[in-house]
Amino acid sequence: MSELHYLYGKPAGTADLRTFNSDFIVKEILPFSPTGEGEHHLVHIRKDGLNTVQVAEMLAKFAKVHPKEVTFAGQKDKNAVTEQWFGIRIPGKETPAWAELNSERLTILSSSRHSKKLRTGALLGNRFILTLRNVSDMDDIINRIEKVSQVGVPNYFGEQRFGHDGKNLVMGRQMLAGKKVKDRNKRSMYLSAVRSNLFNTVVSYRLANHGTKPLAGDCVMLAGSKSFFVTPEWDLVVLKRLIEKDIQLSAPLWGRGKALPEGEAAEVETKAMAELTEDCYGLEHAGLDQERRPLLLEPQGLKYEKTEDGLVLDFILPAGSFATSLLRELVNYQDVTELRWLEKQNAQETQNIQEPQDEAQS
Repeated sequence: MSELHYLYGKPAGTADLRTFNSDFIVKEILPFSPTGEGEHHLVHIRKDGLNTVQVAEMLAKFAKVHPKEVTFAGQKDKNAVTEQWFGIRIPGKETPAWAELNSERLTILSSSRHSKKLRTGALLGNRFILTLRNVSDMDDIINRIEKVSQVGVPNYFGEQRFGHDGKNLVMGRQMLAGKKVKDRNKRSMYLSAVRSNLFNTVVSYRLANHGTKPLAGDCVMLAGSKSFFVTPEWDLVVLKRLIEKDIQLSAPLWGRGKALPEGEAAEVETKAMAELTEDCYGLEHAGLDQERRPLLLEPQGLKYEKTEDGLVLDFILPAGSFATSLLRELVNYQDVTELRWLEKQNAQETQNIQEPQDEAQS
């Protein structure tokens, strides 16, 4: 992520993120309310120090159903406090005593029957409450918050999409080159990493060379939807729609089929992807179709509150976007949880190296 273009220049301020799990709070926002009847159970859970798959397994075991009967709209970080919805299909009228699952790390907030399966991506968005500690250059951060509120930030996929040390991207390229991966979820994750990296590359190149200005032949998206159309020329009517945020500039989620932009916009994207032709070819032959994703990410209701040694940020992002992509434009942060993990890994590697030497000496 460090090499990607900063829309407002690299931040001057520094801060610590995720010193504690409670410094990173995420709350899912559903676009509907449970119907109150049906064979599906919607359970609203607060988890702390658990990943989404772990909770899904706990629910399946408790409800005595096959794991495939438990679904969720989106995956959430383990090292955070998250409020998340799960769907459990339980044929019959019996309702489990969900409250019996309550523990220090898991709390049942509510439960209700629902008429439909909860599907991946079925979210309106997520609310984030992030606590930054040991903050320096508070003035720079606040100045950037004001700019971000007006324009937004690059809609980059966050570093968590690529795994520790970019492992998911490496594995994705190996898979496209012919390496067999049996696990369906891992295949999807690795493909997504390759596709996301290509998107980030195009966004970074475009913003570095053309800023946020529209280009002839742009493929623009209708705000709040995946619908799009091409603008051969930017007349006053279309430009007004962009200014009023009825439409959004976009970048490619690569796949098979003809590239969607035309003219100057197509030339810019082609130049940006010039060194990633093998990734493009692999994605085209992996069964993915051309799609688009907004170029910029615009937070809703962005506000902040100063604390003794830092800052608390509160904002809402649409589903599929990354809070860390917003955060990198505000402050040069270090993820304390990630640092602890790296230290633990390094210590383990050192121990593995030393143990054979100790045996040889004895």
